[in-house]
Amino acid sequence: MTADPAPLAAVPEVIALAEGELRPLGFLDNASNHTLLVQIGAPTDGRFAVYKPRAGERPLWDFPTGTLCQRETAAFEVSEALGWHLVPPTVLRADGPAGIGSLQRFVPHDPERHYFALVEAGERTQALARMAVFDLLVNNADRKASHVMVPDEEGTAPQGILGCDHGLCFHPEPKLRTVIWDLGPVAVPAAWREELARLAEALADADSALTTRLGRLLEADELAALARRARALAELEALPDLDPQQRPYPWPPL
Repeated sequence: MTADPAPLAAVPEVIALAEGELRPLGFLDNASNHTLLVQIGAPTDGRFAVYKPRAGERPLWDFPTGTLCQRETAAFEVSEALGWHLVPPTVLRADGPAGIGSLQRFVPHDPERHYFALVEAGERTQALARMAVFDLLVNNADRKASHVMVPDEEGTAPQGILGCDHGLCFHPEPKLRTVIWDLGPVAVPAAWREELARLAEALADADSALTTRLGRLLEADELAALARRARALAELEALPDLDPQQRPYPWPPL
């Protein structure tokens, strides 16, 4: 990663999400907000995405109304800026079927292979630890077990896992609620800390490409808090232990 990550607009998969024709196929079950599966381009292209329109977001008392789709997009930007590739390609589309909203590549996966199943089997410990650090960075208030996915096509996830549902991230106040508390003793590799330090450097530059892109998605105080967390995590040597006094788990956990 460079101090000022390059724009993602030239990535072919991002281009398809940003420019492809969208055809709604139906609502996805069990979503707390309106969430649709859409087809991108011609049926023969085989491209599908998850569309979360701003108009379908439920108001929340602790997050600004109408910003969840922006936070979904910002999570992808941050993951790519780090070079961690933990979030499926995600863009903000102004011309969606129900108006502006986030559009994220659909990831075919087995829902039974969620976080609890992986940690019990001792699978992908390092990748899960990286996701735990990412959640600390973006201040994820809703990392449920089902938000951790093992793609059917593993080549689509360089780390072996992907995370979804990042609408409740980037709050300037501490909001961390996650199921990933089983890896407390795991060390944070020096390479990750160096990448976090470079991210903090890019965020400290008001004229950097990354700061400009995130500035279109997040408020100034949220960006400042993100930079502070990046600097602090660059010094983190091991994942933190569970503190039950902090309401650490989301509900439901799965």
